[in-house]
Amino acid sequence: MAADAERRNTDAASGAASGRELSPRSLAVVMNVPTILILALVLAYPIYYAGFLSFHQVGPGQLRSGVFPFVGLLNYERVLTDPLFQKALLNTFTFSAIVVVAEIVLAVAIALLINQQGIWTSRVTRILMLVPYAVPPIANGLVWSFMYSYQFGFLNRILFTLGVITEPINWAGNPDTALFAITVPYVWRTLPFAILLVHAALQGINKELHEAAAVDGANAWRRFWHITLPLLTPIIVVILVLRTSFAFAVFEEILAITQGGPGDATWVAAWYSYRKSFAPPFDIGLGSASAYLLAMLVGILALVYVRMIYRRVE
Repeated sequence: MAADAERRNTDAASGAASGRELSPRSLAVVMNVPTILILALVLAYPIYYAGFLSFHQVGPGQLRSGVFPFVGLLNYERVLTDPLFQKALLNTFTFSAIVVVAEIVLAVAIALLINQQGIWTSRVTRILMLVPYAVPPIANGLVWSFMYSYQFGFLNRILFTLGVITEPINWAGNPDTALFAITVPYVWRTLPFAILLVHAALQGINKELHEAAAVDGANAWRRFWHITLPLLTPIIVVILVLRTSFAFAVFEEILAITQGGPGDATWVAAWYSYRKSFAPPFDIGLGSASAYLLAMLVGILALVYVRMIYRRVE
């Protein structure tokens, strides 16, 4: 009797406790509330406030008074008709095209090479490969600025010793080579990310496909072109979208190596937004408008990638 009563009390208590439990969906919402709040404070509010500033006249005088006159689309019109922004946008497209193509080609080639190595050497190579990705962008830019130095640069010294050049080259100070000189340190720093993604995708390819193709007489190139590359296409599309988005926002290497020079040779869209906002005459409204235009451009490119390329992949 006592045992039955105790069992009934236990069942009643457990039933009451289970009645107070949250459903999986409610629990997921509760667990994500802190993350949502942090993202709202760190991302959503700054994005909203930058959009607000882009429709107002914001300069030192307005910042002192706290009154921002509404100007509508005037800031956007000034940005789009500014020849310097047009030059910066052209440089951004050129820079992004070079680095994205270089990263994809090098990532596939290096990942295939790593995939052919033994287990021990592959692990060592992957560890060493992560070193550039761990270097802060500003530090990376400063290191390469010393390498590009006209008088004391390590790059000129190597090329002179090998007999490739007979006099030093001003890599970062020549308008014809400055933008291309920025692409090298940027690719060096960001390439490991793409290599890891491609290498992980290679690990998921069934080796029996290559073995069957080899039995049918397909050489290494045909196996790569007809088996490996099509199976890598989804991850290549991911790399394409991510690296294009980040390349359009390049800033640190520009700041550390050329600061937009010589002249306007290395002005890109992100550098244009920075200089307009935080250099005299400190036109923050204009800088916010240019930043928003850049963000919209990246979003449009991402949609084009997804609709035109990813669907084809599927």
